[in-house]
Amino acid sequence: MTNLRRLLDGLIAGPACLVTVESTQGSVPREPGAWMAVFADGLVGTIGGGHLELQAIAEARRRLVGGHDAGPTPLRFALGPALGQCCGGVVHLGFETLAAGNAAGLASRLAPRLHPVALFGGGHVGHALARVLAPLPFALTWIDSRDGVFPPDPPEGVVCEHSEPVQLAVPRLAPGSRVLIMSFSHAEDLDVVAACLRRQREQGDLPFIGLIGSQTKWATFANRLHGRGFAPEEMAEVTCPIGIPGIAGKEPEVIAVAVAAQLLQTLNGGDRG
Repeated sequence: MTNLRRLLDGLIAGPACLVTVESTQGSVPREPGAWMAVFADGLVGTIGGGHLELQAIAEARRRLVGGHDAGPTPLRFALGPALGQCCGGVVHLGFETLAAGNAAGLASRLAPRLHPVALFGGGHVGHALARVLAPLPFALTWIDSRDGVFPPDPPEGVVCEHSEPVQLAVPRLAPGSRVLIMSFSHAEDLDVVAACLRRQREQGDLPFIGLIGSQTKWATFANRLHGRGFAPEEMAEVTCPIGIPGIAGKEPEVIAVAVAAQLLQTLNGGDRG
């Protein structure tokens, strides 16, 4: 269950105080926009932990007891001298009391920006990746040509899609999709890669195309893609193998973590690896 859903469900039972990072200076534990919701007997989300969060929880509960937003907002917290945290920066926190009537606008205000990801393949690594990516800032579309490969209860927010042949899903992908290719067959993988390269040639809107496999697999694919008319500079758009370097394990869960980390790097303009 996402933090936003937990907040909305919690407001049905009672009020909360929403604590939001409004602005920051220097080194701080969380970025502007990060939030937590403080209930009388519970907590949803985090603004970074430590003494800053303890102070914010105390202030939020003081406001809940008072029944209104008492005192100035936002409040300034100097992490070094005031709170004994070695980050040393400054955080400005906003406090807002919420009730069930405030729920309607919270989704648009607090929902994180999600980046589209298309995952081709419902095998072991695909299942592990869907679980890892679901709570991260990605909108995941999970695609396979076979019936019965998706779990009956996929992770929250994951959209499962059947496509036969599988590469026909590529033109329908959301602009800006990051693509992960790991189908049950090399023939399907090759067709999806070729479809992605055609889309790149026409639209250039896929910031990451990742193919599971070895350097040997990619050498074979590159030869076949050359035969389909793709130039070396076009094939350079494909990352194979996928996953950040230095992770030796080949268990599905290990691969999933390495690939998820690589996708997160692309959000910050990091090296495609």
